Amino acid sequence: MKGHLVITGATGVIGAELAMRLIRRGEDVVVFARSPESAARKIPDAAGYVLWDSDMESGDWTGFVNGAKAVIHLAGKPLLESRWSEEHKAECYNSRILGTRHMVSAIARASEKPQVFISASAIGYYGSFASCDDTPEMAESYQEGRDFLAQICFDWEKEALAAEKSGVRLVLLRTGIVLSTKGGMLQKMIPPFRYFLGGPIGSGLQCISWIHIDDEIACILEALDNPSYRGPINAVTPQYVSMKEFASELGAVLGRPSLLTVPKPVVQLLMGEGGEYAVQGQKVKPAFLQKQGFVFGYPKLSDALADLIGKSK
Repeated sequence: MKGHLVITGATGVIGAELAMRLIRRGEDVVVFARSPESAARKIPDAAGYVLWDSDMESGDWTGFVNGAKAVIHLAGKPLLESRWSEEHKAECYNSRILGTRHMVSAIARASEKPQVFISASAIGYYGSFASCDDTPEMAESYQEGRDFLAQICFDWEKEALAAEKSGVRLVLLRTGIVLSTKGGMLQKMIPPFRYFLGGPIGSGLQCISWIHIDDEIACILEALDNPSYRGPINAVTPQYVSMKEFASELGAVLGRPSLLTVPKPVVQLLMGEGGEYAVQGQKVKPAFLQKQGFVFGYPKLSDALADLIGKSK
């Protein structure tokens, strides 16, 4: 097989939407997954379903890297989906660092290398901050942070950077909070609001740098097709908001009040150490995308929420 697209993490919220969009536009998509059978049910009509996991240093999967037009590497254990323990933190770290290291190694060994390697990262790279007022505005050139999430992102990107030694164009996709009703923060916040129990998480002062799922996919497609896209790219809209503003906008779209906060101690009780990050945020600027003239379909939070919630009814 030649000229195909390899996607890891294709059963996640972003990966599934991306894979289906690429299949609809006529691309041969090869899905790398821990369960090829489950992936085939979730993403029908792909060109192939291949067994892959982050700890697999070699295997049949490496043959599909050879001759691929692109490798889009989105895999990583969800960070804030469960209570943190040392085991959970290690799994989150290793799934990103080892998976990327093994993928870059396969690219280096390929006789016909991909044209582009799009490797996921996150705006957690810049560190986490408690209040919008105390948070600097961070473009791609801003320094890395010093907390655990920043360390994951820094080491994750460091592994991906080795792909450039093979002459492959590299995109480091620093994604913010992706708005979708199929997973992530928005999906979790909607049910309490529907029962008149919604409100901001934590102090409400933290900055939310977000992006509509459709704009996230559009950004990845542009990075895939446009050779000028390379290096770190902040995948967020220009309009960051505070958590209090986010909750207020969500309540307005749902026709519900935004009154009941989820206090930080409650979040920490539920999530352990991870709760500290759930009540902090980043004020991130999409400087690269703006310089490239990228057009956001949903630059305003109210429009993004109205679209997503309207489609979910």
